[in-house]
Amino acid sequence: MRALLIALLDLLLYSNFWIALAAVGMAAQSQLLLLGTGEPTALLGFIFFATLFLYAVHRIIGLRKSKPFTDSGRYAVIARFRNHIVFYAGMAGLCAGLFLLQMPRALIAGLTAPCFLALLYVLPVWKGYRLRDLHYVKIFLIAITWSWITVFLVALELGMAWSTPMYVMLLERAFFVFAITIPFDIRDLDIDAFNKVKTLPAALGVRSSQRLGGLSLGLMLLLAALNYYWDVYTLNDLVAIVVSACLSGLLIFLSDRNRHDYFFTGLVDGMMVLQFLLVALL
Repeated sequence: MRALLIALLDLLLYSNFWIALAAVGMAAQSQLLLLGTGEPTALLGFIFFATLFLYAVHRIIGLRKSKPFTDSGRYAVIARFRNHIVFYAGMAGLCAGLFLLQMPRALIAGLTAPCFLALLYVLPVWKGYRLRDLHYVKIFLIAITWSWITVFLVALELGMAWSTPMYVMLLERAFFVFAITIPFDIRDLDIDAFNKVKTLPAALGVRSSQRLGGLSLGLMLLLAALNYYWDVYTLNDLVAIVVSACLSGLLIFLSDRNRHDYFFTGLVDGMMVLQFLLVALL
């Protein structure tokens, strides 16, 4: 029974369905906060399958960049199911393309920049290097890309872009994603050192990076409070974001490179799913 549960958990996490659910959850949350209700759209379908595709490609390429680490941990699981992940990537790419064809031109144009950045993040297009291999860059690219796709594009689809509350929400989401990305840089200290990539935890130290994550969550809460003050968020929305920030902060300060990857890929990434569920249910 335990072996079956571990196999199912590995399938959920390392097939990238979990992070795809997190991405579509963040986008659906933006719908709820801006519109007061949620509805299935072509953009949500695209976000789910494009995330599934992108992270599958990222994992496969990451295997080549981390060969000394493939005998254990998450890389051993990814290496074992490499062919499955390649299959998921192909199917997800096809489905993402089908949803893309259903979107209006303005929305497709809005997707161009973040999709281009995301591809450069995972594909070694310049002398074997990816954007994530540049010093200190990856955490900022992740925060910018995730907030653009899950906030701005949703607002654009709803016809609510270019408003002050949307910009506030954009920054709020960026600070949230920035904060919960710090634990992954802590987890990857050894791998990034092997690949000679400098990150904030390597430069600042683990404890200072955790404090930076806490500060980022504090800024997120200030921006959420601002949208509550402007009557964009309800009190329940604000409470949901506060609860998710507190739990995310706890995980950030519990982050350690020696923790099992389920802590990071499961719980820390799961904070995005949790925040969506709290906003939807409260």
